[in-house]
Amino acid sequence: MAKKTRITNKIRTLRFLANEMTQQQLADSVGVTRQTILAVENGKYSPSLELAFAIARVFDKSVEEVFAFEDE
Repeated sequence: MAKKTRITNKIRTLRFLANEMTQQQLADSVGVTRQTILAVENGKYSPSLELAFAIARVFDKSVEEVFAFEDE
């Protein structure tokens, strides 16, 4: 049987470290809604590659520093 995988992220921590950036501020920076950021942050939605890179760029991090692909 194939292993299940999921994408995890450090967005909430990075927002806190970035002067407590709000979800709305991050959403505005990358051109999506606050609800999209909320869903990505909570692992309910996997971002597109473009969105993942945009989020990482806001925090001056690599995609791998923000997102991880983990076995469940």
